[in-house]
Amino acid sequence: MKLSNPISAVASLLCLIPASLALIATEWTVSNVPGTGLKDITFPLTIAEADHIEGYYFAQQFGFVGQNDVGYTGIQPRPDNGGQSVLHGVFSSFIAGTSTNDPNCTPGADGGPGVSCSVEWNGVYGRKYNFEVKTAGSNVWVGTAIDTVTRQRIRIGSYTLPAGTQGITGSQVGFVEWYPWNGYEPPNHCQRLPYQRTIFGNPTTTHSGSIGTQGLAYEYGDCVGDVAFNTSTVVGGISNNCGFRGQTGY
Repeated sequence: MKLSNPISAVASLLCLIPASLALIATEWTVSNVPGTGLKDITFPLTIAEADHIEGYYFAQQFGFVGQNDVGYTGIQPRPDNGGQSVLHGVFSSFIAGTSTNDPNCTPGADGGPGVSCSVEWNGVYGRKYNFEVKTAGSNVWVGTAIDTVTRQRIRIGSYTLPAGTQGITGSQVGFVEWYPWNGYEPPNHCQRLPYQRTIFGNPTTTHSGSIGTQGLAYEYGDCVGDVAFNTSTVVGGISNNCGFRGQTGY
């Protein structure tokens, strides 16, 4: 899923994607961003509770000065492997002309131009992971998931953006998606949504004087009011939850 710029966010989101793909969005901003954009940004994400099954995607989008399209980074649950929980990290660009030679990355993003990078690791549910997006110079951007307990740095991938691209802009949108419905919606699908609770932390950057803020989440699309959605402010960000325990999405 790719969401639009947060200006007139709800209307823009519904115009961009079919309502059936929509679930939850949340807008973020960073103050005091230079005209050339930020050289780095970090998005804290915590899967507080979700079944260890494939289907949910928790992500943050980011834009670039000099480009109309976006990138994103985020985390997805996966089935356990050998008794150990598995998490899937994503780092992507939708910008035409993006290139990569990173072994974790492949050309294309959601069937369009760009690059998609991913990696899996034995992660911990309920633990905060910091998703860092940082330039390495020469239009190369690197996506990394950082375990906030062990300090392990998990490289997701890297790509090179086209000439003319500058730094990261100061606002965009994050989202919660149940992506199996992108291709098929079962009858009464809203009532079949599995339970999830996640925390989207306030974004941070090393740029001096910049402060990141995460806005409360909101519903949109055809399941509004039907998935027990809730959102609240918590220390360091916002919490959101939706869905029903014991459901599988089908």
